[in-house]
Amino acid sequence: MKKTVVSSEFFNVKDTLECGQIFRFAPFSDGYKVYSGDKCAFIKNSGDTTVIECKETDVKYFSRFFDLEKDYSAIEKFAESQQEEVIRRAARLGKGIRILKQDATETLFSFIVSQNNNIRRIKGIIERLCAALGEKREFSGEEYHAFPSVSALSGASLDFYKEIGLGYRAPYIKRLAEDIENGLSIADFNTLSTPDLKKRLVSLYGVGPKVADCAIFFGFGRSDAFPVDTWIEKVYREDFSGTIKERNGIADYFVERFKENSGYVQQYLFYYKRTLEKTEKK
Repeated sequence: MKKTVVSSEFFNVKDTLECGQIFRFAPFSDGYKVYSGDKCAFIKNSGDTTVIECKETDVKYFSRFFDLEKDYSAIEKFAESQQEEVIRRAARLGKGIRILKQDATETLFSFIVSQNNNIRRIKGIIERLCAALGEKREFSGEEYHAFPSVSALSGASLDFYKEIGLGYRAPYIKRLAEDIENGLSIADFNTLSTPDLKKRLVSLYGVGPKVADCAIFFGFGRSDAFPVDTWIEKVYREDFSGTIKERNGIADYFVERFKENSGYVQQYLFYYKRTLEKTEKK
C-alpha cells in the first residue's frame, strides 16, 4: 500500500463524499473506503491533512480521481468575489468539497439510477448492482466488487434490474448498456463542446437535463455545467429572486453567470441549502 498525504484545507473527506457527487463509498475504520471502477482507496482526515491509501499501482489514478492538482484557493477567491452573500456563505461552509474526477460511463449509469431517488436508496441499488454483476476484487484483505462491465450490464435481464429496485429506471440502464455494447462510444463524447455534449447526452434514452449536467461535471470533468434539482431551485427562487420556471433555463442562467466556475458554485450552493434545511429541522 502507498500513502499520499495532502493538506486538508480544501479537502474535507466527509463533505466531499456526502455532497451527492458519488455513491460508491462506505465508512471504514476512522475514514472511508471509496470505490471507482475496479479500484478502491481508503481515505481519511487526520489533523490538518488528508490521507489517501491505495495500491501502489493506483496512486496516479487516485491522484487524478481526487483532483489533487487543482488549486481550490482560486475557486474560493472567485466565490468570495461574488455580490450575493449566499454564495460567500456557501463557499465557506463547503470549502472542503473537492470535485471527484470520475469515469464518465460509470457516472452516467449512476446518475440514471439517481433520478427521483434519495442517496440511501441510490447507494443500495448500486451496491446490489455491483455485488451481482461486478468482478470480485480485494483491498487490504477485504473483498469488494468492481463496477460491472458494460457487457455484464447489457447481458442482465430487465427483470433483474427491476428486482434490485430500479423500477421505471430499469429499461434506461438496460438500453444504455446495450447501446454501448453495440458501438455507442461514450469516450467519443469528449470531443464535443459542452453545449453539444449536453444535447448528445439528453438524446440518450432515459437521460434528462439534470442527469446530463451531473455526468458532464462529475464524469466528463467539465465545470461549465450547473445541475439543477429541488435544492438548486430553492436557492434560485429564495436567494436570487429568480423567475425562470424551467430547469434548463435556470441552468443556463447560472452557467452564463459563473462560466467555468459554474459546477463548483453549484456544489457550494447545493451543499449549503441542504445542510441549512437539515439544521433548521432539528
